[in-house]
Amino acid sequence: MDQASAALVEQSLLQVAQNVEEQLDAQIHQLENLGEDDLERIRRKRIDEFRRLEKNKEAWLARGHGALRLVTEKDFFKEMKGEERMVCLFFRASPACEVMEKHLRILAAGHIETKFIMIEAEKSPFLAERLKIWMLPTLAIVKHEKTTDYIVGLDDMGGVEDFDTAVLEGRLIDAGVLFESRREGCRGTGGGAVQKSNIRKGGTEGRKHMSPSPSDEDSDFDD
Repeated sequence: MDQASAALVEQSLLQVAQNVEEQLDAQIHQLENLGEDDLERIRRKRIDEFRRLEKNKEAWLARGHGALRLVTEKDFFKEMKGEERMVCLFFRASPACEVMEKHLRILAAGHIETKFIMIEAEKSPFLAERLKIWMLPTLAIVKHEKTTDYIVGLDDMGGVEDFDTAVLEGRLIDAGVLFESRREGCRGTGGGAVQKSNIRKGGTEGRKHMSPSPSDEDSDFDD
């Protein structure tokens, strides 16, 4: 590696470290400034999530929750119908996609409140076009049969393949597609936390060079 390349790598690592430090400082500041009302709100939210989990566990498992499953483009709408929370991995054969798949399998087993599926993008041209999938892996986050967020590539994980499952879990909790009360149940391997997520909202943000088609309006899957 020449000196110029080495300097670029060093600069990139320093930027990642700075982002990590800033994110941790922000989280510590937030925790230190939680009031009694905030703590009570968090406690009630966790109790509500536990109750919903116990009430719906068997029904969720019967609907295919609890594991990351490979489905076809043809079955996508059937899988999504009636789901409150679903995460769909668009993938191809690549190291980055394999890393994402590994972490999603861990999360699927620990978060049975959410359905996890995966679709091979190159065999699903209709969905890939409709959702403007341009980078792989991409996670489409679906709530009540509408896409609400996307996680594109590994940038939200710090742009590295060696990230911890908890990092991805935190991003999905922030997106509202996982129960926070189940956080402790998922442990993975890899690096630590990274900077605040830059999740693409609503299906088109972050792809300004591409024009949305009428069928992609509001990121709705209505067929």
